[in-house]
Amino acid sequence: MIIFGILASFAALGAICWLLFNLAVFALPFFAGVSAGMAAFHSGAGPVGAFAVGILAGAATLVAGQLAVTLLPSPLLRGGVALLFAAPAVFAGYHASHGIAATTMTSEVWRQAFAILGSLIVGITAFARVSQPLLPSPPNVVQNDHYLPAK
Repeated sequence: MIIFGILASFAALGAICWLLFNLAVFALPFFAGVSAGMAAFHSGAGPVGAFAVGILAGAATLVAGQLAVTLLPSPLLRGGVALLFAAPAVFAGYHASHGIAATTMTSEVWRQAFAILGSLIVGITAFARVSQPLLPSPPNVVQNDHYLPAK
């Protein structure tokens, strides 16, 4: 019976890590939405108005970031936009990894080591996912004034 508990714990940990990696890209839009919603609420918009402002701000941040990565011509600028999205993911990855490590480890040194390692892995993953443009490459590539067929 204890084997099932251990297997269930590993499955739950895997599911949490999968969610963390998939949701790390949305840390900046979520932060922007929550910040805009709280600002709207404190300015007197009420809960429904604050929720609407937060949703709109988060969606606008996500769309603006994806458009910037897709349409900017310079790889340096695209990398800068991807770093803007990866920085909050590193912060969220640190706290999530620290929380997971705190449930299983008693040593604070090892908790911090795993939290830092987890934050780096989550940040690199978020950077890699955000830095990919939305649009696929064109089907025909011009090389030496000849069109090559798409593969």
